[in-house]
Amino acid sequence: MEPSTIFPDLKDKSVFITGGGSGIGAYLTDGFLKQGARVAFVGQNPETNAAHCDAMEKKHGQRPLFIQCDIRDIPALQAAIGEAAAQQGDIQVLVNNAANDTRHTLMDYAPDDWDDTMNINLRPHFFTAQAVAPGMKAMGGGAIVNYSSISYLLANPEYPAYGTAKAAIVGLTRLLANELGPDNIRVNCILPGWVMTERQKRLWVTDEGIEATLKGQALKELIQPEDMIGPCLFLASDAARMMTAQTMIVDAGWV
Repeated sequence: MEPSTIFPDLKDKSVFITGGGSGIGAYLTDGFLKQGARVAFVGQNPETNAAHCDAMEKKHGQRPLFIQCDIRDIPALQAAIGEAAAQQGDIQVLVNNAANDTRHTLMDYAPDDWDDTMNINLRPHFFTAQAVAPGMKAMGGGAIVNYSSISYLLANPEYPAYGTAKAAIVGLTRLLANELGPDNIRVNCILPGWVMTERQKRLWVTDEGIEATLKGQALKELIQPEDMIGPCLFLASDAARMMTAQTMIVDAGWV
C-alpha cells in the first residue's frame, strides 16, 4: 500500500535518485512525484527507464528526468547531477538507492569482483554527496538519504562483499552527517529488510526463504517495494528536520 501522507515542504523540491527507474528506486520516484517534487534519476537501460518515465508522466502529469549513467563512472555520475541541477535547480534531496546484491562466497571472488561491488554499492554514496553538498550549502541546507541493508546485521553468508559495503554506508552516513551538519545538511540511512522486488522474486525468492523470513519477522507480512517510500519521504522532509546521522531499520521487526 502506498503511503497516503503528504509532506507539503517536498512540493517543488529538486530530488536526485540513483537507480530511480527500477526496483525500490522506481517506487521512490513515484513517491516523490506524488508529493509534487521535481525528480531526476540515473539508470542504465534507456528503454525500460523511458517506459517508467512514460508511466510516471501519465500517472502524475509530470515527467521525471532520466539521465543514462553507469554509477561506477564517477565523472559521469557527477555530470548527471550537474545536468539535473541545471534543468531542475540545485539538488535539495539526494537519495542513494542503486545497489547490486549478487550472491557470492569468499572463495569465488577475485579482486576485480570486490572492486566492482564497492564501485556499485558504496563509492557512489560518497561522490554524489560531494557533488550536491555545495549547492545544498548555498541553499541553506538539504537532505541525503542513503540506502543500506540489514544484511550485514544478520551476517548473511551469501554476499560478504555486498554486506561489507552496506555496513560501510552506515559509517559513511554518520561521518558525513557530522561534517555537513554545520551547513544544515542532514544525512540519514535506511536499512531495509528483504524487499520483494521483481529482481528478488526472479533470482532469489523461494518458498523456503519466504517461510524463514516470515518466521524471523515480528510482522508476518512480506515487505513490498512501496513500503520503502514512506520512510524515505519522512527523512527527506522537514518532519525529520532534527534527525541526522541516524539509521532507520525497516525490516518488519526482525527478531
